Order: sequence, then C-alpha cells, then structure tokens
Amino acid sequence: MVNNSLTKVLVCAADELPERLGKTVRVEGNEVAVFRLSDGRVRAVENRCPHKGGVLTEGIVSGEYVYCPMHDWKICLDDGNVQEPDAGCVKTYQTIIDDNDIYLLL
Repeated sequence: MVNNSLTKVLVCAADELPERLGKTVRVEGNEVAVFRLSDGRVRAVENRCPHKGGVLTEGIVSGEYVYCPMHDWKICLDDGNVQEPDAGCVKTYQTIIDDNDIYLLL
C-alpha cells in the first residue's frame, strides 16, 4: 500500500533503465543510485558506499546486491545492509513503477 502523503519523484521511463546497471539521480541534494534487477524489480539506495565513498552506480549488480567498485563491498539493495564480514549500511528509497515510469517515494 502506498502512503499518499509521500512525494513521487520521476526517475525515468522503465524501459530507459538498463537491467543490472545503475542510474544516478539527484533528489533533494542527495545522490541516489537506481537499479533495475534482472527480475524486473527496481531498487534505489544512497549512491555512496559507507566504507570509502565508492560510487555504487559504477558497481556490479548480482541478484539483489551491488558490489562497490572500490573495494568490492557487497550491499543488499533490498535493505541497504553491507554483508559480512564487512559492516555498515546505506539509506534505501522506496520505488514504484506506474504506467512504465519509475518513481522514488520521498
């Protein structure tokens, strides 16, 4: 169920977002990494690895994880948690696809 008090921010058309590649979006002064997974789901996270600030849109996506391009930290795109043995997390953003458009909900 979508909370109607949230603001929808258009990212792009769904067919413009390549599978397993990141797109950088600037929203309210923040850089957000948006990914379309191989199963069609769309996920969005803060575009900065908590370790050394690696740009996550430049990382490799496998399943529901993105690997930081700097030091290969594995980050879950569902909850933002860094996987063991590393530790940390990134902020996640709710996404929706509405009439072939991808939105972030803020």
